[in-house]
Amino acid sequence: MSPEVVIVITFVILFGLIAFRCPIFASLGIASVVGILLIRGVIGLTQVPLSIMSQLNNPVLVAAPLYIIMGETIFQTGIGRDLYDTLHKWFHRLPGGLAIASVFACAIFGAMCGVSIIGVAVIGVMALPEMLRRGYDKKLAAGSITAAGALAMLIPPSLVFILYGAISGVSVGKLFIGGIMPGVFLAIVMAGYILIRVIKNPALAPRDEERITWKERFSSLKKLWTAIVLIVVVMVSIYTGICTPTEAGAIGAAAALLIAAFVYRSLNWQALNKIFSNTARIVGAVILIAACAFAFGQFLLYTRVPDRLAEFSVSLGLSPLLIIMLFMVVLVFMGMFIDGASMVFVTTPIFLPTVIALGYDPLWYGIILVINLEMAVITPPVGLNLYAMKSITEDVTMEEILAGTLPYVLLEFAALTLFVVFPELALWLPRLMD
Repeated sequence: MSPEVVIVITFVILFGLIAFRCPIFASLGIASVVGILLIRGVIGLTQVPLSIMSQLNNPVLVAAPLYIIMGETIFQTGIGRDLYDTLHKWFHRLPGGLAIASVFACAIFGAMCGVSIIGVAVIGVMALPEMLRRGYDKKLAAGSITAAGALAMLIPPSLVFILYGAISGVSVGKLFIGGIMPGVFLAIVMAGYILIRVIKNPALAPRDEERITWKERFSSLKKLWTAIVLIVVVMVSIYTGICTPTEAGAIGAAAALLIAAFVYRSLNWQALNKIFSNTARIVGAVILIAACAFAFGQFLLYTRVPDRLAEFSVSLGLSPLLIIMLFMVVLVFMGMFIDGASMVFVTTPIFLPTVIALGYDPLWYGIILVINLEMAVITPPVGLNLYAMKSITEDVTMEEILAGTLPYVLLEFAALTLFVVFPELALWLPRLMD
């Protein structure tokens, strides 16, 4: 059987299983086994375990559980409450101030945990009831938190950047630094959208008449010291080269545990059990997907799919920018049906060789890939942030959450286009590390 026919059969099996809601790890595993059997026979399958173990034995992947422990520990503390309370005091007089405070609270919280659904849960539990109590439009309130929670994927420390770095070989430290500029930019764009929309239609967010003095505003900043410590400990140590991202993750996890134990006094045996059991569950799922994705990567290697795609794309004679934009459209579409971690494992080995062949920086591709994934977590039917928001409220329907989130999908696509057309916007900060 020709390699071309085997490739078609394998991809039909993969996307067919995904379409029938088969778990992504099983879809990858079954498709890989069938493809390798067809192209190399049983002998080809015997090499798969060795390939999986060699790729899982990557020290970069050690960082993943460390940052997840950090995020789960923060979830058990009152940092999110203090963060939102402080930002509320500073933004409450602006049109849509509570929604704007929610956006920046999610962005800063993302800089501590790196997992989007945790940010939605922590900030949403406090911010959504408060906005609804003050008469905010349900779609505006829910949409602002759901979309802003996705910023945790882009603003370091990001679990997705760690996974991409493990597959691509790109420096995780540079990926972290590269995510800062787009993350801050998107947070400002989201806040600006809320401000403009509420100015045009004040009924969406009634003006807050509560009086807060400047003394109270400045006094509230004292509550942010724990958040600042965690962010500085991680990012400064990476940026200055004192620590690798993995070492910074260990320090951040230890600092989060100490803050939970001695500042918020929320670290008991029950909390510890929850932190480590949730971490084990998330890491277990990621490693299972990774193992099956590495098996699929072995099939791609046997059939030279990445090389074939790169050769075909170059031979078309089209503008590299046009080819990249086509890739982005494919990623946006796939993101509606596949979760973020799986998207990284499935698409990176296929698309990255073509991106490099077209003359683009793999560091830049990692950044725009994650912007794509931000859209994935807020678009149905697999958008995890949508379900995270619905899980914390009975007052807002899924239809209202979807309607409130849609404008942010369009904003993120516009931002994605900007960073695709002008790669230097994403690359100038990490290049300062050279």
